[in-house]
Amino acid sequence: MTAPTAEGFVATLHDLRAPEELPVIRRRLAPGDGAIGMRMRDVFAAARAARAMPLEEVGRLFASPLYEVRLGALCLLDLRARDRRTGDAGKQRLCDLYLGHHDRITTWDMVDRAAPSVVGGALLTRPVTPLHELAAAGDPLRRRTAVTAPLAFVRWGDDQHLAEVFPLAARLAADPDPLVHKAVGILLEHAGGRAPGAVAAFLDEHAGRMPRAAVRTASAKLPPGDRARFVGGAARGGPARR
Repeated sequence: MTAPTAEGFVATLHDLRAPEELPVIRRRLAPGDGAIGMRMRDVFAAARAARAMPLEEVGRLFASPLYEVRLGALCLLDLRARDRRTGDAGKQRLCDLYLGHHDRITTWDMVDRAAPSVVGGALLTRPVTPLHELAAAGDPLRRRTAVTAPLAFVRWGDDQHLAEVFPLAARLAADPDPLVHKAVGILLEHAGGRAPGAVAAFLDEHAGRMPRAAVRTASAKLPPGDRARFVGGAARGGPARR
């Protein structure tokens, strides 16, 4: 069987075009981004059908000016990263491909589609230094990757992995960009499902400098009394206190 190609994948996406979706898609696109206009479920289905595409071909998709083509590339990386047959070396190749094309990741949903499985999944067996480098980047989407990739540590990691979440969240807790501080809140919300005490301790220290929306999200899985305390403190514009 012939392996899927980048050219064939792009042709499939155009065949699935849904022009009525274009106005909705344009709301989240960066200036200058092109788009086909598609239902997201069709992008995902096309990626599943092409999941055997060689990584060299996947890399070619990132050069496209079209949003759905680059999102499709990230879907392909995500599918490969989640495949149990992908070993540590294969996961590192996927991570390198993601990070090497980060300048072609131009929307928050591109980050969210692949960062946990592709970047976070690879770093479950490696130092997390790349995430701290991303956290220091000027590009808010790189900073979003820094706090979205560690969702892998919450979902699939041990307690040592989980502990890595909090220094990263602390670095970006006061980030003024909604692309970043919303992701910090989501990361802490998920961590709260595993370690509510650790998240409460984090918020005791950092809630006073976090945007209100991030505190509300971060405290969502805490016991009602703790959640009320932190949300109340955020609403007053001051630090939450016991």
